[in-house]
Amino acid sequence: MSENRVVQGRMVTAEKLAELVEGDSVMEVDSIEEADRECPDCGGNVLKVTYMPSVTELVTGWKCQDCDWSEADRD
Repeated sequence: MSENRVVQGRMVTAEKLAELVEGDSVMEVDSIEEADRECPDCGGNVLKVTYMPSVTELVTGWKCQDCDWSEADRD
């Protein structure tokens, strides 16, 4: 699994990061990666995580390390 990262002053695992983006628990999580983008709200660093919230869905989520902003690639 991936290494932990600091998000809003707390150390988080890939699973916890996915839960922050999703707002709920997730089934399976890939590793945390640096995203090639800045936060649209505060300009901070953004992390990317790929996860499965259910058996039939694969989602990529992004979360700012400095503020509450997050986004997922679902419709």
